[in-house]
Amino acid sequence: MNLKNNYEFFTHLLKINLKSLTSLRGAFLLQATFMIINNLVFFTMWWVFFKKFKSIKGWEITDLCALYGVVAFVFGVSVIFFGGVRRLAKMIDGGDLDVYLTQPKNTLFYASSSQSHASGWGDVVSGIILLWFSGYLTFGSLPLMLTVLFCSFVVFVCIGILFNSLAFWMGPMDSLARQFYDFVVTFSIYPQVIFSQFLKMILFTVIPGGFIGHLPVSLLREFSWSNLGFLVVGSAGFFILSVVVFNRGLKKYESGNRFIGVGTN
Repeated sequence: MNLKNNYEFFTHLLKINLKSLTSLRGAFLLQATFMIINNLVFFTMWWVFFKKFKSIKGWEITDLCALYGVVAFVFGVSVIFFGGVRRLAKMIDGGDLDVYLTQPKNTLFYASSSQSHASGWGDVVSGIILLWFSGYLTFGSLPLMLTVLFCSFVVFVCIGILFNSLAFWMGPMDSLARQFYDFVVTFSIYPQVIFSQFLKMILFTVIPGGFIGHLPVSLLREFSWSNLGFLVVGSAGFFILSVVVFNRGLKKYESGNRFIGVGTN
């Protein structure tokens, strides 16, 4: 598909997902509202901490506010637009990718954007609230803010694709993939300054919380062309790697026969 067809298909699929979510408006609003409350209540623990201790190695309450805001926002956008990523391992193991393979659309794109979660809207709203109160969301910083949020979003989606794609070779690992996804979120919302050098290296490779939360916030705190380049190159690298790994796994999936033994003794 060309870019125009991809865009038209994506917008059409998004409309369908949104109609499905809002068909039960009460449930939709309830899920979104509870997620906003959950995120803000969770953040109050840090607020209480900073009431007593003014900073952690230079990180203040406004920096933590921005960190939570970035992670909440990109998590929300990812499950709204690409909610299917969280089910990729289950689809691979259960043979559910067959449905997407029969369509004249990009399989990864179609499967990843096949679902949307109402709770994501609560994450997006709470993320905007936290970014606003951090003081980093201003008219002047908007171009940089959108850039770092986009890069963070790309890394977040791609790391989900990468880990879920391991199901092509390792079989049933849906629960493990979900735990890893949550693991990445957990490490993304803690200040980078509390980690050792070894853990910081892990946070920019195996568990890319550094690209998702820490580096974007560092750029908002103090802009650096080198750090921006590192973030852009890192997000592009994860994008390419996730597509390559999924497509290689997909060739293995297509060559397998999931119907073997059916109708035989």
